Amino acid sequence: MNNFRKKCAQISEHSLFLNVIIGLILINAIIVGLETYSYFSENYAGWIYIADKALLWIFTAEIIIRLLGSKSIGSFFKDPWSVFDFIIVISGHVLVGAYYVTVLRILRVLRVLRAISVIPSLRKIVNALLLTIPSMGTILLLLSIFFYIYGVIGTMLFKDIAPEYFGTLHDSLLTLFQVVTLESWASGVARPILAQDPTSWWFFITFILIGTFVIFNLLIGVIVNNMEEAEEEKKPTSADLKLIEVQKELQEIKQLLVKKSE
Repeated sequence: MNNFRKKCAQISEHSLFLNVIIGLILINAIIVGLETYSYFSENYAGWIYIADKALLWIFTAEIIIRLLGSKSIGSFFKDPWSVFDFIIVISGHVLVGAYYVTVLRILRVLRVLRAISVIPSLRKIVNALLLTIPSMGTILLLLSIFFYIYGVIGTMLFKDIAPEYFGTLHDSLLTLFQVVTLESWASGVARPILAQDPTSWWFFITFILIGTFVIFNLLIGVIVNNMEEAEEEKKPTSADLKLIEVQKELQEIKQLLVKKSE
C-alpha cells in the first residue's frame, strides 16, 4: 500500500502530469466556449457531450491520484486548493442528471478556474490577493460611506432632472458606479444634467477626483504593497540561508566520515 501511495505521489508531482492536466483544462475551456455558438451546439452536440464526460472522468482520476498520493486524507483536505478542486470535480458528477441545463453549463465553466490551482504562478497571485482582504476592509468601508453620501446628495439634487439616473437611491448608486469607472460619464450622465443645471459640475468633478483618483488609487496601492510583502515573506531570510549552509557542511562531513570508515 505504501509503495502504491508513493507511486501516486510521484505521478501527481511529475511535471508531465501537471502539464497534461493544464492542457486538458484549456481544452475543456475551449469546448465550453464552442458550445455557446449555435452551430457547434446543434451540429456537434453528441461529440461535445462525449468530450465533456471524458474530461470529467479524467479530472476525477486526477483527484483520486492526488488523494491517494497525499500523506493522509486529512492532509489532502487541509489544503484549500485541493478542497476547491475536489468540489469543482464532484459537482460535475452530482449535477449530471440536473434538469437546469443552464446551471449545469455555468458550473462546467467553473472547471476553468482550476487553472488557478494547478498553475503555481497563478496560485501565488491569488494567495497574495487573499492576504490583502483584511487590510482592504477599512478602505472599502470608506468607499461605501463616500458612495452613500454622494448617492443621497445626487438623489436630492437631480431626482427631477434625470430620474433615470438619480430617481432613487439605488439608481444613484448604480450611476455613481458608472461614473467612478469613467465609462461614458461625461456624454452619458454629466452633460445632460449640466444642460439643465450648469452648477452641477462640482458634484461630478469632486466625485471623480475623490473616488477615482484618491480612493481607488489608495486601494490599488494597498493591494500592491501587500503583494510585495507576501513575496518578501516567501523569500528565505539570512537565518534560513545560514541553516542551509550548516546542513550542507554537515552533509559533507558525513560523506567524509563514511569514506574514511570504508
